[in-house]
Amino acid sequence: MLTVTLCIKVHRDSQLRVVEKFLRLALKGLNVETEICGITSRGWVQITVSGEDEKAALHFLTEETGLCASRLEDVDRFSIIKGQIVSIDKNRDRICVDIGINSPKIIDATISLQHFQTQLLDGKKFAIGEVAKLFGFCENLPLIIKIFRIDKENNCIEALLSENQLSQYKNWVASLLDRLIILGASEEEVKLALKRAKFDRDVTEIKSLGLFEYAAVCKLGTDAAGLIPRIGRNLRNASLTVFSPEKVLNLLDYSTAPFS
Repeated sequence: MLTVTLCIKVHRDSQLRVVEKFLRLALKGLNVETEICGITSRGWVQITVSGEDEKAALHFLTEETGLCASRLEDVDRFSIIKGQIVSIDKNRDRICVDIGINSPKIIDATISLQHFQTQLLDGKKFAIGEVAKLFGFCENLPLIIKIFRIDKENNCIEALLSENQLSQYKNWVASLLDRLIILGASEEEVKLALKRAKFDRDVTEIKSLGLFEYAAVCKLGTDAAGLIPRIGRNLRNASLTVFSPEKVLNLLDYSTAPFS
């Protein structure tokens, strides 16, 4: 039997049923049993995995959801890790990303403003708050990051956006379609909220960013920010933010995607 921490955060106990259903369907056909055995102080789900096919199950979960490292020693330089934003640190010009480390204490990975300016803004100077607003960065937003510096003596991890994460933003900009980012709700809740607000026809698809994080892709010409007031009433436990390609292109004075 193995105990692992999934890169899945829950925000209330009722969401554990969604996790259980996901595990049951995802591992169907494998000779393996899983059980939720705990939740970390920051909401990451811990499970036990046992059975003849536990290695196959762990491989699938690593690819599908990601597994959190619990100790600094478990993190390697240049590794690609899934995490979630926990804070926009305007005083120190950085964004802090929770990657699950909680032993012997919580250690977040940090991405500096300089890296965001280089990777996303073609070197243009924007404050960290402006960058966050422009790209929809907020608490609980999933990010795939690349570790480039580990200081074990000072319990420090520095990171930057991974190539896959950069490709996502490049594709989002190139599409010219607004995205309403919904954090803290299941796919079923998102679909129901859109239907109740009668906005389901304004959205072309709902893309998963995580088990409880989604990007609703708006039709061309639909302003995602305009959907928030009515959808928000039906998703009171979720947080909503917007990604607007038009704003990115206008502020950076580009006619096409600014990064590659």
